[in-house]
Amino acid sequence: MANGECCGGKNKSANGAANGATDTAEASSGCCGGSSGGGCGCKTGAQKLIIPVGSAKDIAALPIGEMLGRYRRGVANFDPRVFSLSAEQMDQAFLPDAEVGRWSVRMLLGHVADAELVFVHRMRRAIAEDKPMLAVWDENAFIDSNLYAIPREVQQGDPASLIGGFVAVVHTMRMWSFQWLAGLEPEQYERVALHPERGEQSVRTILSYAIWHVEHHGRFLQKKLDRMLGPVPEPVGAAAGGCGCGS
Repeated sequence: MANGECCGGKNKSANGAANGATDTAEASSGCCGGSSGGGCGCKTGAQKLIIPVGSAKDIAALPIGEMLGRYRRGVANFDPRVFSLSAEQMDQAFLPDAEVGRWSVRMLLGHVADAELVFVHRMRRAIAEDKPMLAVWDENAFIDSNLYAIPREVQQGDPASLIGGFVAVVHTMRMWSFQWLAGLEPEQYERVALHPERGEQSVRTILSYAIWHVEHHGRFLQKKLDRMLGPVPEPVGAAAGGCGCGS
């Protein structure tokens, strides 16, 4: 694992757009500071998802309405094939030369769920409190402590149930938070919290990190699935900027 924190602490990305790096391959894109962008996604059949690309800084510059649309998309950035994996595939780690990130699918989804809790709490504190001091967290400690493992005694039934809770956390937090974020006044998006290492963080900035983070890991999830299951075809019309989902 790379040193540093993806979502809670040290900034290891080259452009400083966000918070740090996860594992080797993901770090090359600058975790929490790499790419995101706009687009729709195909979830039916064996069509490839169109996951947005760009940076957290780019997202923060969008109108609030567009940011909230990207935020609400949430788990639609996850390749639905993830629910077809076996328990062994969900726990498969990868070597650096695979260029899909070292974490297993279960670790990736567990990390995304934890990060979602952090981002939502930070935004709510910034809105409710007067420049609250935020805490950092060590994502690698969560991995190393085996927090994302599922005890054998509960590994029963459909393997998809072993990751359903992780995905449900992200979905539920996004649906709930979209509602109260959409009700904020424009000036509330500029309220700030104090990060011990990055200084003032506005609600808009934290929101942009949250949007980027799920999109970023959604791309790495798809790479892992392509590695294990084989790639799916590029959607028709993708080059022209269309969804390519067909009618």
